[in-house]
Amino acid sequence: MMSVSSRHFLHQGPVIAAVARTAASALFQTLRPQAAGDMPVPGPEYTAVSAPLPADLIRDYVNNVGGDPAAYGTTVPAHLFPQWTFPLAARTLTGLPYPLARVVNGGCRLRCNAPLPAGTPLYAQAHLESIDDNGRRAVLQQHITSGPSTRPDAIVADLYAIVPLGGSAKKVDEPQRANDEKPTVPVDAREIASWQLAAHAGFDFAKLTGDINPIHWIPAYARMSGFRSVILHGFATMARAFEGLVHGICAGRVERLRELDVRFTRPLVLPARVGLYVRGTEVFVGDAPGGAAYLVGTYVVDAEPTA
Repeated sequence: MMSVSSRHFLHQGPVIAAVARTAASALFQTLRPQAAGDMPVPGPEYTAVSAPLPADLIRDYVNNVGGDPAAYGTTVPAHLFPQWTFPLAARTLTGLPYPLARVVNGGCRLRCNAPLPAGTPLYAQAHLESIDDNGRRAVLQQHITSGPSTRPDAIVADLYAIVPLGGSAKKVDEPQRANDEKPTVPVDAREIASWQLAAHAGFDFAKLTGDINPIHWIPAYARMSGFRSVILHGFATMARAFEGLVHGICAGRVERLRELDVRFTRPLVLPARVGLYVRGTEVFVGDAPGGAAYLVGTYVVDAEPTA
């Protein structure tokens, strides 16, 4: 796959600024940590309106994640939502007494209620929905809706940010320990798509979305973070899974895929060859049946219309 043009960085100012603010806030936290306490949830509602995305950015993004731009016509891919909602999502975590420098993307549930029209402003709302803190980690659920003024809930997304904590772990029984084991691709799952991901795949995705976290494109930084090389963005893996389902399950009809609910279970180190596997309504991105799974989840599609 050809490398993505760096000119797309010109459209990523708000996202890059939000990433920088989040990094600066996390650094300040390490110097002056806040006292933990009861935190009311749901948190405050933040709203914003984004300008229409450039047509060439949408086209290059869809091509990059394995989709067909023609399938979208005059609409925006639902899974591109982090590109204009990330600044709002970052604001929902402001002031939390957690080491946000250690936060990892745990998963996302994306529901598609209506198409997102291209060439029109998109409205967005976001708030912190819940906090699940068990002493070992905190799971921060962020709730986002977005769409045109005529359908502001065209898409609904729940993001799950995981923050590892330094406190002592609570006692865990054996069934819970089993649930903590890293999942694998079921041996009876069937492959419906595959991708050969180059070492620069993370950098290309950063150009298209503004998510410039260096763990995805600077090898030395990734190694300092404990990985042998750069790792692919969770949302890049999710976008490829979405497009693979559109092609392999929905016969290329984007509107039939109504929901995708996934967890990111392992870092996907680049370069790599991975497949998209399904078993019933379950979906997996992994090495092979019986091998490591990097994404696991479920999907919902509309029934194929009858003639």
